[in-house]
Amino acid sequence: MDKADMVWVSVSTLLVLLMVTPGLALFYGGLVRSKNVLSILVQVLSVFCIAIVLWFIYGYSLAFTQGSPVIGGVSRLFFSGMLDLATQKFAMSASIPELTFASFQATFAGITCALLIGGFAERIRYSAVLVFTVVWMTLAYVPIAHMVWASDGWLFKKGALDFAGGTVVHINAGIAGLVGAYYLGARIGYRKESMQPHNLPMAMIGACLLWVGWFGFNAGSALGANETAALAFFNTLLATAAAVLAWTGVEWMYKGKPSLLGGISGMVAGLVGITPAAGLVGPGGALAIGLLTGAVCVWGVNGLKRMLGADDTLDVFGIHGLGGIVGAMLTGLFNAQPLGGPGLKTMAEVPHQLWVQFEGVACTVIWSGIVALIGYFIADKLCGGLRVAPDVEREGLDIPSHGESAYHR
Repeated sequence: MDKADMVWVSVSTLLVLLMVTPGLALFYGGLVRSKNVLSILVQVLSVFCIAIVLWFIYGYSLAFTQGSPVIGGVSRLFFSGMLDLATQKFAMSASIPELTFASFQATFAGITCALLIGGFAERIRYSAVLVFTVVWMTLAYVPIAHMVWASDGWLFKKGALDFAGGTVVHINAGIAGLVGAYYLGARIGYRKESMQPHNLPMAMIGACLLWVGWFGFNAGSALGANETAALAFFNTLLATAAAVLAWTGVEWMYKGKPSLLGGISGMVAGLVGITPAAGLVGPGGALAIGLLTGAVCVWGVNGLKRMLGADDTLDVFGIHGLGGIVGAMLTGLFNAQPLGGPGLKTMAEVPHQLWVQFEGVACTVIWSGIVALIGYFIADKLCGGLRVAPDVEREGLDIPSHGESAYHR
């Protein structure tokens, strides 16, 4: 065991936890209307905790042990065989205890489930969120994680590149959120009344916590205190800064004013775009990925959103889905050594790698979309409907669903 590696991955696990609670919770909480802020905070917290428990029971085993090209085995159910406290023997995963690796990956499952709820925020029953999370994590997150990251996974063996979760986390969550937006339908008053974020400073704090935590997400995926972690760390810093500038510049050009909402949206877009590439491209590639992802996602939350016609409340698809797709494809390009990357030796190899990247994207889109549809259907039937009653939606979910209010006049 390398103690430095274990400490770095453990700290990275804490940083990913910081991304979700409080980071993502505050980011989403600031973006919704004041009457729904507590509902989104409770949902983020609850689905993250559900994912952690399911990961211990069966998620890790099915995602990361040997099995088939699509799903793993059952040798690590309840972390069986991972540690023997009587003899103080711990199974190892490379240079760190497998328990440390499993803990790190648990937070990835948790944040993925939490990300997607932004697609249907402000109108879904709390019970439906919980049921859907169980179904979708089991049938979508776990198999896709296995296919992409397990040594016998279908996409892993094909050579798909995903350093920290462009497909497994962001495209996966983005598609599920978009399907949810379609399934539930638009919020009452959508495009007829103002639905502006109720607290942008809160959203700013949440976004900044996401950026801080993302260093654990990306650099921690090197699974050690090594050169790859150093590369992923700097690329995460650079690409995100570039995306903020790109989003702000495009918005300034077309809307006449640069906004804080645009700046923090660009921040998240850049983080999403660099995730699959963090340890697989050079700094020049990271800069390009940040600039391109930031600019493209401006279109994703405006023009593309209008084309799709879905009320994706917090732009989960426009930023995480689209940003993940852009990042995944650009990883296949900038991984090439002639473009400063550490991987492909010649540009002649790039077309094949781009095709493999496309296969990974397409597989994730189709798989996640179908499972999400099934998950929403099951939750709809078990919970007596996905949506709250119209009068509850108009009043806001906080008091009717949770008996609390964020603000007291």
